[in-house]
Amino acid sequence: MNIRDLEYLVALAEHRHFRKAAEACFVSQPTLSGQIRKLEDELGVSLLERTSRRVLFTDSGMRLVQQARNVLREVTILTELASEQGESMTGPLHIGFIPTVGPYLLPKIIPMLRDHFPDLELFIHEGQTQQLVQQLEEGKLDCIILAAVEETQHLKELELYDEPMLLAVNEKHRLADCAEVALDVLDGETLLMLGDGHCLRDQAMGFCFKVGAREDQRFRATSLETLRNMVAAGSGITLLPQLSVPADKRDGVVYIPTTSPTPSRQITLDYRPGSPLRGRYEQLADVIREQMTSIMNGLNHRERSQ
Repeated sequence: MNIRDLEYLVALAEHRHFRKAAEACFVSQPTLSGQIRKLEDELGVSLLERTSRRVLFTDSGMRLVQQARNVLREVTILTELASEQGESMTGPLHIGFIPTVGPYLLPKIIPMLRDHFPDLELFIHEGQTQQLVQQLEEGKLDCIILAAVEETQHLKELELYDEPMLLAVNEKHRLADCAEVALDVLDGETLLMLGDGHCLRDQAMGFCFKVGAREDQRFRATSLETLRNMVAAGSGITLLPQLSVPADKRDGVVYIPTTSPTPSRQITLDYRPGSPLRGRYEQLADVIREQMTSIMNGLNHRERSQ
């Protein structure tokens, strides 16, 4: 048994398909199948049910998969310790972003990060919160940037910036001429929301429900751009994070600051507790925080002056 065998096993458990698991591991399907069979022979247990067309794990197989994940996570920590790169900003760094942050934050920080850390090789991954947290715990990602939620409380969190949410309405909506509105103006309103799995959905709904607003059950968007287009088409109103608002605002949508309270979310950089690369993540967070403080101050000034 070796580490690579455990990686094959975990990949098969994740993809439930031999070909897809083999592609994820960059090996041929016969190679992966043969190594799984070899692992079974070595352990003396059946890990898979061979009679099914689908990949089904036995009880023993599932227990081994969980233990394999634990082993691979510890191997990642050992590798980090051996690398002696805790403070060094060189080499590869795999960062995960949620879809409601990545597309709007990355253009603002990637050029700056390349200037500050020219020897750092960034690999960007996108996924929903639950997926990113799992990949971080399994050692597939080094750190993740997302909105702080209950599911991330067990991780080490470095605060980056607070992002207000703006009320997005069609330019012909009754509120379109308001410079700002109190959040309770949404009492009785129906809002468009993202679909399940997006942490922004739960955060926005939390603010809306408190003031008596409800969700439009007829539609759930897969992205912020879909929400924006639905508002532009006059199909409803929604809350959008400030960074997602286009600079020219010529899209048929009016973006209105809300008060009492101002709905917002906290964006953080998260990493595994006990990671020896803490110094690296703190340097990364410091640079992003400085950049975003300047940008958010500029956006808030712009909103107040309009």
